[in-house]
Amino acid sequence: MHIHNLSLQNSVLNNYIAEMRDFSIQKDRMRFRRNIERVGEILAYEMSKTLSYKSSSITTPLDRCDMDLMANDMVLCSILRAGVPLHNGLLNYFDQAENAFISAYRHHKDQQESFEIIVEYLACPSLENKTLILADPMLATGQSMVATFEALKPFGTPKEIHLVSVIGAEAGVAYVKKHFNENTHLWIATIDPDLNDKGYIIPGLGDAGDLAFGEKLQH
Repeated sequence: MHIHNLSLQNSVLNNYIAEMRDFSIQKDRMRFRRNIERVGEILAYEMSKTLSYKSSSITTPLDRCDMDLMANDMVLCSILRAGVPLHNGLLNYFDQAENAFISAYRHHKDQQESFEIIVEYLACPSLENKTLILADPMLATGQSMVATFEALKPFGTPKEIHLVSVIGAEAGVAYVKKHFNENTHLWIATIDPDLNDKGYIIPGLGDAGDLAFGEKLQH
């Protein structure tokens, strides 16, 4: 797997991640969602440097000019609900992409710390020979990303796969590296060292879905 960890070089991205982590600032849901969106835009820009391009002739009011334009046939798939702001950021840059959405959540049996990933809703176009961008802001254990990809397999075989996350744990990165092929790309803003006993990233930022959209009722 090709891992693109943007935190290895300082940039304005640091400011957005810091605001998302900061306990006092992250309480502003609108700002939290916008920061995820901005991180998605930065990750999309960096990803765009590795995509396929073809020469096109453009007519201006004064003349014609030749430009290389993106040629990838993209499907952007996000994991609900925390993935919505990240999806919007990616879509701001890849605005011609087709879109897919999938629900995936942790199901704890009998209040145990162990859990399984449940997928209930899925809407997806054909993935055959396309560029799949699979986005989930928090790459904790990596199980959601893998379970989502397994659920997408009936929709065809992508030509290439790009995974996109805001914050990951080393264990989650290792898990997806094990379960995706070596040509897969992971685009991530930063990688934290640990998971706690409940599978949350440490130091992380908390529950991205709750911070973006409000606390959910447990079921």
